[in-house]
Amino acid sequence: MGKILKKVVLFLFLGIIIVLGVSFYFWQKIPVYQVNFLILGIAGGNHEGKDLTDTIMFASLDPYKKQLVLISLPRDIWLEKWRAKLNSIYHYKGLEETKKTIEEILGQKIDYGIIIDFEIFQKIIDALGGITVDVERSFDDYKYPIPGKENNSCEGDPLYRCRYEHLHFEAGKQFMDGQTALKFVRSRNAQGEEGTDFARAARQQKVILAIKDKILSREFLLSPKKAIQLFKLISLNIQTDIPKEKYWQIAKMGIKIKNIKTVTLNENYLINPPISKKYDNQWVLIPKSGNWLEVQEYIKKFLISN
Repeated sequence: MGKILKKVVLFLFLGIIIVLGVSFYFWQKIPVYQVNFLILGIAGGNHEGKDLTDTIMFASLDPYKKQLVLISLPRDIWLEKWRAKLNSIYHYKGLEETKKTIEEILGQKIDYGIIIDFEIFQKIIDALGGITVDVERSFDDYKYPIPGKENNSCEGDPLYRCRYEHLHFEAGKQFMDGQTALKFVRSRNAQGEEGTDFARAARQQKVILAIKDKILSREFLLSPKKAIQLFKLISLNIQTDIPKEKYWQIAKMGIKIKNIKTVTLNENYLINPPISKKYDNQWVLIPKSGNWLEVQEYIKKFLISN
């Protein structure tokens, strides 16, 4: 592999790290044992709710042990301070306040934030030539919204069936293009266990790991055309507060990651209280213990350095 191709591969992997949180660390004279960042996935585009965060993920890296922990947070967590759900804070308050809010929930400092919209997410997977995802359970979703049909009258159909697409995923390893992968991670109305936000967060983590596997595959690393195409796509569309001068060091450290742990906050620590005025008549999730201390102790078990 020539010098130019090697540089392209490193910069390409940097982009994927920034977008999806596969790894993060930059070298300093003063040793850093744990670096944390926040990854937010938004719908983007021009429709209503374009800045609501469908994906909320905290990532923590130990560069010395070459390990990364990914923690998914459900979008329906209720925030009494703002009288709103977690997924709306970025829309109303921006990145810095969202980082502070997640810090209060997890008890961990967040160094940097990354925002990616789902159109770019889809294009990244297509630029990779698709990915292979191990689907844990078969499921159907009969109410996956079709973009642009949100206000369609469906010729008087009281169930508005023309607004929705039927999704079906079989258990086992499945090849997915960008559009399919996006539907897999965004499905919210699946029947059975896959219909929960907890299962949805787990699916998002599966896709992230599948992308990581593809970017490190021999097939992709030996394809300069794909590498250049993906690097251009990422460099022009990423929103982040990571200084550009740190990109090269981040890329070099990211390639060395050996172990990735995935964690999802679930019903063991979060409960769905009855819909009431207390929560503005919304379906929400709150900490089972009444505060975030139990969650914070749980998270500490997975972090490499505390």
